[in-house]
Amino acid sequence: MNTQASKKSNVSKWLVDNVIYVVLILLVVGIVIASPDFLSMTNLINILSQSSSRIIIALGVAGILITAGTDLSAGRMVGLAAVISASLLQATDYAYKMYPNLPDLPLFVPILVAMAATGLIATLNGIVVSKLHVPPFIATLGMMIGVYGLTSIYFDRPPYGAQPIGGLSEKFTNFAQRGIPVGSYEIPYLVIYAIITTVIIWVIWNKTQLGKNMYAIGGNPEAAKVSGVNVARNIIIIYMIAGLLYGFSGTLEAGRVGSATNNTGNMYELDAIAACVVGGVSLSGGIGTVPGVVTGVLIFQIINYGLAFLGVSPYIQYIVKGLIIVVAVAFDMRKHAKKK
Repeated sequence: MNTQASKKSNVSKWLVDNVIYVVLILLVVGIVIASPDFLSMTNLINILSQSSSRIIIALGVAGILITAGTDLSAGRMVGLAAVISASLLQATDYAYKMYPNLPDLPLFVPILVAMAATGLIATLNGIVVSKLHVPPFIATLGMMIGVYGLTSIYFDRPPYGAQPIGGLSEKFTNFAQRGIPVGSYEIPYLVIYAIITTVIIWVIWNKTQLGKNMYAIGGNPEAAKVSGVNVARNIIIIYMIAGLLYGFSGTLEAGRVGSATNNTGNMYELDAIAACVVGGVSLSGGIGTVPGVVTGVLIFQIINYGLAFLGVSPYIQYIVKGLIIVVAVAFDMRKHAKKK
């Protein structure tokens, strides 16, 4: 009887820990059964390409979540980086160029400018959270609204007004849209950028003192402080790194799409948070891995792409996405409560 009870307990625990994966896998299986053509190399490459910038955003958000924080301004910072980089990388002969007298800049300059802007804003988030002790939800909510206003002011400039910033230089679009030929297919550069970013973040989380401090702060900030960890400084650095990732992702999004508006990146932060939770990052802090975050993003993107592939209404897609978020958070909180 004890053995049977133990087995039931283990099964119950496994289901609680992995039910969201089971549900999502079943959804994917359902999509494949409904349309076997979904499992094609072309679709796989498209999913990886679309997931790449989302992975970079999610890795930034995940670091903040692990410190028991959150960032609702991530998507708007992506939009700010997109409009800044796009405005500085328009073709010199484009008729509606935002800066008509701007010379052809080296590709890395606008990217660094965009990353510096979002890095600075995210650092301010970290200061407000760690120094002024404003709850992360409120601090980043306020920043989300403020950044959208800032982006809109920059975007809606005379003489052309609020129209998409297009006419991007070929070197910029190639940077985001092209790839490395492998047989009859291309491995998108976006995927390579995401892999490099993932490796860098893995090293930071697992091989540096900052990474150890990040988990310690998320697990118990008071104990971390007693152990000699400068909690405020580490939180500020984690937010700053997230901001740099948002900036890089924003430039990639502008290049991938071929244009940018003040609504680029809208709601990306919610997708990132949901993907992190699906990937095992605890909203209570102190728990999360880089492979888990990447897996969460890929699963979410497969669901989104699969539903669109089947021709499911975008409105229904929102409902499915909302249910996944609620279920994922509910089980995350249940796991945390059981551990207590």
